[in-house]
Amino acid sequence: MNFFGIGLPETIAIAVVVLLVFGPKKLPEIGKSLGKAIKGFQEASSDFQSEFKKEVDAIETAVKTPSQIESTDAVNHKSDSST
Repeated sequence: MNFFGIGLPETIAIAVVVLLVFGPKKLPEIGKSLGKAIKGFQEASSDFQSEFKKEVDAIETAVKTPSQIESTDAVNHKSDSST
């Protein structure tokens, strides 16, 4: 198991230190807070990725040359007429 470049022995040592510092009663609260923070980070990351992809698609559409637009329209027209 290699998590963020930290192996299993290091992970166990960190868990023991955290247990000693915070105690067993505080650990569930800390775990819940950490889980919420990670979930929030993942949601923000996916939102950023989707916005970035939208902007890249908009830029690609704006930069297309007229011949590319015509060829795309021709392909779309052929697929429309075949149905």
